[in-house]
Amino acid sequence: MAEDADAADTDLGRRIAEQRQRAGLTVAEAATQAGMAPDYLDYLESAASPNPTAATLTRLAAAFDAPPSSLSGAGLNLAPGHQRSAAQHPVLEALTTEQCREHLAGGGVGRFLFVEPRRGPVAIPVNYLMDADDVVFRTGEQTSVADAVGQPQVSFDVDHLDDTLSEGWSVLLSGTARILTDPAELEHAAALGIDPWAPGDRDVYVRMSPSQITGRRIRVDG
Repeated sequence: MAEDADAADTDLGRRIAEQRQRAGLTVAEAATQAGMAPDYLDYLESAASPNPTAATLTRLAAAFDAPPSSLSGAGLNLAPGHQRSAAQHPVLEALTTEQCREHLAGGGVGRFLFVEPRRGPVAIPVNYLMDADDVVFRTGEQTSVADAVGQPQVSFDVDHLDDTLSEGWSVLLSGTARILTDPAELEHAAALGIDPWAPGDRDVYVRMSPSQITGRRIRVDG
């Protein structure tokens, strides 16, 4: 059974596991108090796309002595940091290189950081995927991102904030980036299946090779 919140596959599963652990309950104990089968609670914590009813979340919240919003993630449409105040007992942890790579492994949206002439440091969001230890993303030919690829040092930031739990993590990679031109490399990059959200032609593939990876995580203690 999923006894550790880090094993949860979704934000919902992680919230349920976090609140259960804060209440000091095992899966079996929490399921009994919420009036459901332990296997079902284990499913909610570990399934890729659980879909519990509002009544189920209400019963679980009551078992955890927590507000239902702590499980549903109500207010996630608000800007980060505006939903609630910081936790009373936050713990700041440095992530190991391996932990940083685990956070990055699934891909998603990150920020490409570089220096733009006449403006200074900027951060541009892009969809990315990891290829071994490198970051790969797509951009347009006539963009500031493409122009910045040749800079001697660039960075890439990925983070995740959960206002409901007052927790989050951030990973920063620094190194060099280059535009892929070799046909074999381009074919390999295209096979990764990176789909940019932004409209327009984005057929330029960028590979960033980090020389330094650091990360931090804020967790609630108690």
